[in-house]
Amino acid sequence: MRGRRGPWLFTPGPINTSDATKRAMLRDFGSRDSDFIEMTARVCKRLLEIADAGQDHVCVPLQGSGTFAVEAALGTLLPHAGKALVLVNGVYGRRMAQICNIIDRDCAVLETEEHVPPTAAQVEAALEADPHVTHVAVVHCETTAGILNPLADIAAVVAKAGRRLLVDAMSTFGLLSLDSAKLNYDAVMASSNKCLEGVPGMGFVIVRKAALDQCAGNAPSLSLDLHDQRRFMEGTGQWRFTPPTHVVAALDKALEEYLEAGGRPAREARYRRNCDVLVKGMRALGFETLLPDTLQAPVIVTFLSPADPNYDFGRFYEGLRGRGYAIYPGRLAAVDSFRVGCIGALGEAEMQELVEAVREVVAEMGIENCGRSGH
Repeated sequence: MRGRRGPWLFTPGPINTSDATKRAMLRDFGSRDSDFIEMTARVCKRLLEIADAGQDHVCVPLQGSGTFAVEAALGTLLPHAGKALVLVNGVYGRRMAQICNIIDRDCAVLETEEHVPPTAAQVEAALEADPHVTHVAVVHCETTAGILNPLADIAAVVAKAGRRLLVDAMSTFGLLSLDSAKLNYDAVMASSNKCLEGVPGMGFVIVRKAALDQCAGNAPSLSLDLHDQRRFMEGTGQWRFTPPTHVVAALDKALEEYLEAGGRPAREARYRRNCDVLVKGMRALGFETLLPDTLQAPVIVTFLSPADPNYDFGRFYEGLRGRGYAIYPGRLAAVDSFRVGCIGALGEAEMQELVEAVREVVAEMGIENCGRSGH
């Protein structure tokens, strides 16, 4: 993790990748090559294992970013006569509702503020009030604020109500437990980068076979039809359309490294250490976090912008970028902020170096108080 290859990415994705993962993309594969077909099968098998998904689930990969996988899952699994209850406390929940509207699927929204998780009681009440809801869609970690939503509690309420659960686990897959037996989901959607530390370009859906079997002809899109993609891949071992061969090769290597390093427990431990070092260091400089530690996922941390009149995000960003560190602007509607990621091929040393760079930039800008209160 110490090799320097341009700026360090302290973002929610794309993220820093290992040299070995990059080198895996140097070989060209044909889509019908037996080596590539075997690689695809190996990747899907490992993704199922990471998800703790049993024999009743299948992994369906797709070309494209994570949003492609989310749209494919909603379009394929949500029946024309069905209705989704989408839990919204940030950009990605709103995106799921937008997808439902665009593909002409009935949709209701349960919205809380961006720093507030939905509660199981709220979900239970919404389901009791609307018997037409067939599916509940939730973002596990909403990176708008970095908040961790109470997936297990929500899953229990959804199962009790006899509805079906769809989980956007883009920023938690490979990091936090997604045990299918405990969460009883119909689908989990994720992507090749983020916590798996591959490169962008492949989404995938871990989906219950029995649910997918009912969805022939349901998808409003040719390329985003999970049912047809699964049918074709099981029959031929191949992707229906040109696969992202280099992306799959990179993910294959990243998963090998993931397992060799200790799998999910080791990945979670490293990211939690990253988050702890970051938050402790930034608070020591006077910065304030948006979320309390109890709601903070070890994925990306939102810091409130200093009230000091010398603070300007553009100058702050460029000061860090000039030192080799890339952060993200905030996405909150109510308050100015910026975000710093904890995931990717990063460790405690990189987090400490970033905090030191922030200290230097703050001094350079003449910021005397990094707090939100300004006094």
